[in-house]
Amino acid sequence: MSVTTTVEQNHRKDPSSPEKEAEKRKQRWAFWGRKWRRLDYFKLTASLFVHSMALLAPFYFSWSALWVTFLFYTIGGLGITVSYHRNLAHRSFKVPKWLEYLLAYCALLAIQGDPIDWVSTHRYHHQFTDSERDPHSPKEGFWFSHLLWIYDSAYLVTKCGRRTNVDDLKRQWFYRFLQKTVLFHILGLGIILFYLGGMSFVTWGMGVGAALEVHVTCLINSLCHVWGTRTWKTNDTSRNVWWLSVFSFGESWHNNHHAFESSARQGLEWWQIDISWYIVRFLEIIGLAYDVKLPTESQRRRMAIVR
Repeated sequence: MSVTTTVEQNHRKDPSSPEKEAEKRKQRWAFWGRKWRRLDYFKLTASLFVHSMALLAPFYFSWSALWVTFLFYTIGGLGITVSYHRNLAHRSFKVPKWLEYLLAYCALLAIQGDPIDWVSTHRYHHQFTDSERDPHSPKEGFWFSHLLWIYDSAYLVTKCGRRTNVDDLKRQWFYRFLQKTVLFHILGLGIILFYLGGMSFVTWGMGVGAALEVHVTCLINSLCHVWGTRTWKTNDTSRNVWWLSVFSFGESWHNNHHAFESSARQGLEWWQIDISWYIVRFLEIIGLAYDVKLPTESQRRRMAIVR
């Protein structure tokens, strides 16, 4: 049974259509006028922790903590872009299982959720981009698409249905394990950082590093559907934002990505910085990445905007 069929059956059981729910949702803020789930409280608590640590960071400054911030941001960020996004969500390349799981674990430590949750939401975003069923469309407000959608899991289920689009991940014990134990891994990371460098490492790593990475990721959902340039004919509002490409490891070539979703390379021109692609290309050269997908010339010609 297809994902779409399952979603439609869920909607027939629920008299509230996604369009009606979206209309109601536009009239209220994400925090009020709705029922909160346990998952929503968990995500809000994690978000408050990260931002609170970031606010405390100036009081625990050290030069070594800056290196922790850099490492946390880089390892977690590349985990999100290379693993969660390009490898798991879009299957744009393959690697041996040991490396796939290692990259996914790096992404888990970025404090953006477990692979099943993250990948499912992103696949729904591509399936329903900029429609009433998009999990985080700017059409419902910039701040909703940027951050507030994260704390409303019931609304996502109403619009998209349950997570029936990640059966490939659910069949693997490792991803089921991460989904059930994500909190313990984050707590373990905090304990290790505190042991190595006290509150200085915790606030600059899990605070500044994680907060920066979360907001850069969120800017792809919000800013990259509102401001920037378009090179390809896509049926959505995706944009390329050049100045964000370094900080997002290449994810802000977002119009490129929506035009060629399965491409492992998002910075399609030589001058478009795409650090995640450089990592994938390196893995391919040394024989660890294979079945690397790229857009063909005929696909590029078909999608190009005539100027």
